[in-house]
Amino acid sequence: MTKVVNYISEAFEELKSNVTWPEWSEVQRLTIVVAVFSVLFALATWGVDEIFAKALAGFFNWIKA
Repeated sequence: MTKVVNYISEAFEELKSNVTWPEWSEVQRLTIVVAVFSVLFALATWGVDEIFAKALAGFFNWIKA
C-alpha cells in the first residue's frame, strides 16, 4: 500500500512541477475545435450509413424482384 501512495504522490508532484499547462483561452479554443470535428465526423458517419442502408435495401429489393 505504501508503494501505491508513494506513486500517487510522485505523480501529483510531477504534474505540478514538470507539466506545462496550456492557457485557458487555448483550452477553450481547442475544445471548440474538437467539438466541431466530432459533430462533422458524426454527420459524415451517419451519411455514409444512410447511403449504405439505401444501397443494400435497393440491392435486396432488386434480388427479390
